[in-house]
Amino acid sequence: MKPELLVFTNGYEGTWPSIEYAAWLAGKMQIEITLVGVIEPQDEKHPVEEMFSRAVGFFQEQGVRYRLELKYGPAEDVIAKTARNDPLQLFVFGPFGRSSLRRMMVGRSFRQIMSEVVNPILYVPVMRLPIQKVLICLGGLDYVMTAENLGLKVAQMTGAGVTFLHVVPPVDLDYPEARNIRENWQRLAETDTLPGRTLRKGLQMARELGLQAKVRTRNGNIIEEILAELKENQYDLICMGSQFSSHSLRQLYSPNVTADIAETANFPILMARYQGTAGTN
Repeated sequence: MKPELLVFTNGYEGTWPSIEYAAWLAGKMQIEITLVGVIEPQDEKHPVEEMFSRAVGFFQEQGVRYRLELKYGPAEDVIAKTARNDPLQLFVFGPFGRSSLRRMMVGRSFRQIMSEVVNPILYVPVMRLPIQKVLICLGGLDYVMTAENLGLKVAQMTGAGVTFLHVVPPVDLDYPEARNIRENWQRLAETDTLPGRTLRKGLQMARELGLQAKVRTRNGNIIEEILAELKENQYDLICMGSQFSSHSLRQLYSPNVTADIAETANFPILMARYQGTAGTN
């Protein structure tokens, strides 16, 4: 079965990059795109009709098959209600233009959507095409495999190079696995640890798809090190797991890593939850 691609806009100009990105992705995957226009209550600043007209012209110019839908309510609620708990249903959206007061009162849109939606999410605050460099952030847990698989599929479509990143945080736990990771973080992929095996598995998967792939390891605060890696190497797409994927995520990662990166880094982020049994390898 082919994936279902839905892109959401409330008419805010900041959602346009996600529409362009979704059109590019639909063309690459040879699938239809569904553009969902969200009419929000008491909002006259973001005319959805104008965004629809602009998008339709762009889709036709790009030769992309499309369908249009209109829904009513806050975009965050519309997206949550549209979700079918289907890993083949990919949601694409960008910033919805929320005020600072609203973000302070109810939180950021991305964080709210990520907590309620199980579907894969592609968050596009800016355009970064063509995709030449993909960063897949691994925490040594199987929850990343869903995001990893999606990232590898995108890389295969574009011929992009793939980098697998694992950050070893400053943890004081003193048991054999933790000591091995801490003492050998620079050569982690060579170790018989959970992160080491995950890194090797990722490299094998990428190479079986004919992709150029490498491993990067860093040591320090998770969020700071991921942001530093993005700044140093300017990737075109980041792939991460959701903090809601697995209870065992707390073993290595703070609970808001993906949301913090999405809200801080100005890069497209592909996020997916792990659908299987947590903690297996």
